[in-house]
Amino acid sequence: MTLIVIITYFLLLLGVSRLAASRSNNNVFFRGERKSPWYMVAFGMVGASISGVSFVSVPGMVIHSGFSYLMVCAGFILGYVIVAYVLLPYYYRHGVTSIYTILKPAGNAAYKTGASFFLLSKLLGTGAKFFVPCYIISLMLGWHISLTILMLFTLVWLYTRRGGIKTLVWTDTLQTLCMLVTLIIIIWQVGQSLGGYTGNMGLISHMRHICPVGNFSPLSLALSFLSGAFIVIVMTGLDQDMMQKNLTCKSLRDAQKDMCTYGVAFLPVNALFLLLGALLVILSNRQGTPLPSNPDDLLIRYALGHTPLIFLLGILATSFSTVDSSLTALTTTFCIDICERPDDERLRKRTHLTMALLLALCVFCFSLSDTTSLIDVIYTLVGYTYGPLLGLFSFALLHGNRQSRHAPVICIAAPMLCYVISLAVSRYTTYHMGYELLMLNGMLTYCGLYATSCQNEKYKQK
Repeated sequence: MTLIVIITYFLLLLGVSRLAASRSNNNVFFRGERKSPWYMVAFGMVGASISGVSFVSVPGMVIHSGFSYLMVCAGFILGYVIVAYVLLPYYYRHGVTSIYTILKPAGNAAYKTGASFFLLSKLLGTGAKFFVPCYIISLMLGWHISLTILMLFTLVWLYTRRGGIKTLVWTDTLQTLCMLVTLIIIIWQVGQSLGGYTGNMGLISHMRHICPVGNFSPLSLALSFLSGAFIVIVMTGLDQDMMQKNLTCKSLRDAQKDMCTYGVAFLPVNALFLLLGALLVILSNRQGTPLPSNPDDLLIRYALGHTPLIFLLGILATSFSTVDSSLTALTTTFCIDICERPDDERLRKRTHLTMALLLALCVFCFSLSDTTSLIDVIYTLVGYTYGPLLGLFSFALLHGNRQSRHAPVICIAAPMLCYVISLAVSRYTTYHMGYELLMLNGMLTYCGLYATSCQNEKYKQK
């Protein structure tokens, strides 16, 4: 039955992709012909932003962190507003397809370094995000995880290879709908196990005793809010994957409406995931079942035992919507920024297949690792790999008349220095650096670029 659900879901996505993209060329694949309705992009982006890891990990976060993650999500809203009214106008004014072309005035070294760091970041991040869904599906199928990884990436490659970004605008809409329906059904079923609506209201009023948030100081919550804003600025505003769909809107105003709409929607959707986690904790306590040592297992344990097929639908929806857009963005960045051949359709097709194989390899490597919460791993990776992007874009936008030839060295040295600082802080103080590593990394990169920069020769001539 599991395999039948997967094949049926794939055929549905393939049908939508064929209807969305009746023809295949680089303008369709990279730009979606600039005709996407903003409301479709906004709705689809909710599902694309919530990966299979979020679907599994966020409910489990209540075990140790309570509802403090909502402060990070609140910071997301500020980040989306900044992206909508600071970065989007800049991208639309320059008519970019790949956002990393903005780095060209800072020098070819900075331009290539920025694109390369995105490729590295997206490969690692997507590999971490897609591991959990692959692992769960392999358990349900009874297959070895390597075979499951190969099958799932083949399916994603098949329905994205033709229409690229134009396909994703429509398939992500379908996948977001499936994700929300799945989430609501599981919450309803857990609620029924706890006595329905009336019983749940009494339990929720005492939830602070089960999922405390009082252990977090105002400083840590404020840093979480600020980090949430910077995470969005970097993971959305400086990420080709997230921005590519927004750049397919008909106008800047449509893109801004799209960005702000799904930015606000992100908070209540994550609140529903945390509510589900809290209800599962309450249910475990009531039944006398010990909480899992791995927080990610909280939802998995319940869903596989009570709602396996519904859970499978949610996992497929959230994971496919993440991987398909990552695959398209990686292809776009390599063709446009690394090779600088945006019109070469043969290169695009070869790159698309190669990136699918590289992503599959990354997922397999993550399957060999052991971690308690992959969402923390992803945000840690973001801090180290997206930090240089934050510094590069800040330098390019603020000092368009300067360039640095030492960008590659600086962008490698800054994360290494951040790691040393993080170890020192943990060793000599009681404070443990978390999401704020992203801001520190970006600041170090920016300072290094500015200190080693000189005036652009083109501006000297003028």
